[in-house]
Amino acid sequence: MAAMLTIRLTAQEISIKNGWKFAIGDSAQWASPNYNDQNWKPINLAHSWEQQGYKGIDGFGWYRLHLVIPSSLKEKSYLKDSIRIILNDVDDNDEVYLNGKLVAKYGGKSGDIKTGNYGQRSYAFAANNPAILWDKENVLAIRVFDTGGDGGIYGDKFAIGMADLMDPVSINTDADFTYGDNNSLNKYIKLVTTSKYLYKGKLAFKVTDPETNSIIYDKTNEATFTAGKPFTYTFSIARLEKRSYRVSYTFTEEKSGKSITKTDGTPYVLTPYPSPKPKINGPDVYGAKPGSPFLYLVPASGKKPFTYAAEGLPEGLKLDAATGIITGVVNKKGDYPVTLTVKNNLGANTRKFTIKIGDVIGLTPALGWNSWNAFGLSVNDEKVRIAAKTMIEKLSAHGWNFVNIDDGWEAEKRAASGEIVTNQKFPDMKATADFVHSLGLKVGIYSSPGPRTCGGYLGSWQHEEQDARTYGDWGIDYLKYDWCSYSEVTAQIPNLDDMKKPYQVMRAALDKIPRDIMFSFCQYGMGDVWKWGAEVGGNSWRSTGDITDTWKSMSDIGFNQTADGPYAQPGHFNDPDMLVVGKVGWGDNQHNTHLTPDEQYTHISLWSLLASPLLIGCDMGKMDRFTLGLLTNDEVLAIDQDALGKAASQAIKNDDYQVWIKDLENGSKAVGIFNTSDKYQTITLNRDENGLKGLNKIRDVWQQKYLITSGNTYTAKVAPHGVMLVKLSK
Repeated sequence: MAAMLTIRLTAQEISIKNGWKFAIGDSAQWASPNYNDQNWKPINLAHSWEQQGYKGIDGFGWYRLHLVIPSSLKEKSYLKDSIRIILNDVDDNDEVYLNGKLVAKYGGKSGDIKTGNYGQRSYAFAANNPAILWDKENVLAIRVFDTGGDGGIYGDKFAIGMADLMDPVSINTDADFTYGDNNSLNKYIKLVTTSKYLYKGKLAFKVTDPETNSIIYDKTNEATFTAGKPFTYTFSIARLEKRSYRVSYTFTEEKSGKSITKTDGTPYVLTPYPSPKPKINGPDVYGAKPGSPFLYLVPASGKKPFTYAAEGLPEGLKLDAATGIITGVVNKKGDYPVTLTVKNNLGANTRKFTIKIGDVIGLTPALGWNSWNAFGLSVNDEKVRIAAKTMIEKLSAHGWNFVNIDDGWEAEKRAASGEIVTNQKFPDMKATADFVHSLGLKVGIYSSPGPRTCGGYLGSWQHEEQDARTYGDWGIDYLKYDWCSYSEVTAQIPNLDDMKKPYQVMRAALDKIPRDIMFSFCQYGMGDVWKWGAEVGGNSWRSTGDITDTWKSMSDIGFNQTADGPYAQPGHFNDPDMLVVGKVGWGDNQHNTHLTPDEQYTHISLWSLLASPLLIGCDMGKMDRFTLGLLTNDEVLAIDQDALGKAASQAIKNDDYQVWIKDLENGSKAVGIFNTSDKYQTITLNRDENGLKGLNKIRDVWQQKYLITSGNTYTAKVAPHGVMLVKLSK
């Protein structure tokens, strides 16, 4: 799990992270080295432009940098034929000009600059290109188009340097760790290149205990590989404790002395194996509107087959005793207390459950899957059906129930009557929805209030009521509504009314449909949406820009959910974006998330404390044991699904750790102790402070066991970027 490429500057690179100037707008003159940018404002490449005074600005922005490119870069290089520009992240698409000459664009992809193409860039071109002025001042200008949300170029590494012998080399660590006896781990990696050069050298493999920095395994192997003939190395690590160890792989090429390093964290599963005895999971409360079709799958774990029963169901609902699916229509408002029972040949489990028929749905945050982080625009009917079947087989027993289709399902043109229609990837959207519903699950879809979606497909602009009716006819249960090109049809700098309007229009359209459709605002937190999202009818609203599978992205987003936290309530939740655990890729090629195992525990713990929608973004057909452990811990999910609907607040923040505390409906409190540093930390929690006094029991939520403590403090050793998630109660 979670391999990371070590980022560092080489002797053949110079940093270009500092000294940039910036302007909003678009002009061909801004590429010219002779253009006077003296009055442009400085900008920090550590952050998007939205975070630096350009809130809500979509469309074009330009970056300019004056720099000297020393010929010593070429003189010191092993290969002297190509130069490259490294841009950590571009959001969403770019053109790169050097001294007025276009040298690279669009991440090497086809299309146009207004097509979303978020991601890292590494552009190479000939070192004898006349655009380069060696040992003289050069002007690097980057034209960026932002489709919505965060925009610009930002991240950790920005450099210009000579192409390196190791550039075509990668260390592929995407094979899963497999588990052997006595908590041993096995894995294989591959040294891969696209170059025909025959690489010969040594592969050093090392396992380190991050707490003590002691080396517990160290081996070096001879390695030879070339294009089409990778070098494969298989290893086994014996008897590991339940924590993550650091694994590093370094290949050093013998002739040049050049090396490349990648690191892994070993996975460790804290979630106990579920008992074969029946156990009912999921929320304690569920909401629906009167007159709308009702669909609820009772989430239960244990050895199947089960027999389901329910006492107190309101008139109009029925339970299928074999599948646990409750269906029907309730016409009368009210709170209906229900007793659910699940039996198998090992016993029975009973649980109180309240069905609330009223004006508010989505009383607890959505638990589900979204196609974007795994497949991007390559989503299709088959992938959605695989996701649905996998959810039933592995996740629905724990309350997961939404299967959401993101961008890329729309045809190029509407029907002659104006209705939105699907493209060839979804031959029959109603049939897709019917299949998902037949399993007891719900299905979501995606659109934009603008003419086009972020991916360039048709949006709902001026067709809102038609689209809402179509969604109702198909049987859609969830709508993600992404701002995207709406910036082209509203004010350049939208005011609060402008920001509300597209969501008010679609909300009114959805209200005319006799169906419960969860409404998710995807507008990246503009205008402090948490202050008015509930008023405008949102069940959830994005409170941030897009997440990526890095510690910086995840932690910057998660640990900054402070202003919006107080606005979370049943039916209306802040959404800090989808989960980046498991295999992600935003297209056809998935990789293991770049989050370490400890960072993934932090990710799930923090999002659950924040009462966030939990939307898996991984390839559902390729979940390993570690990812399943992350997603099937019922006590962790119960924190997210707590009926009180409150988000945690940041109780303690210092340079090395943070403590977040969430009130729960039964009077107990969930506490996340997060180590935000790069070293192990011993962190002490004072149980007489922050409203914890009198809560004498303390339970390790991930391991689902009570801890023996004494006195008014609790002390935990927490891994780098890791978490200790506990629940305190009387």
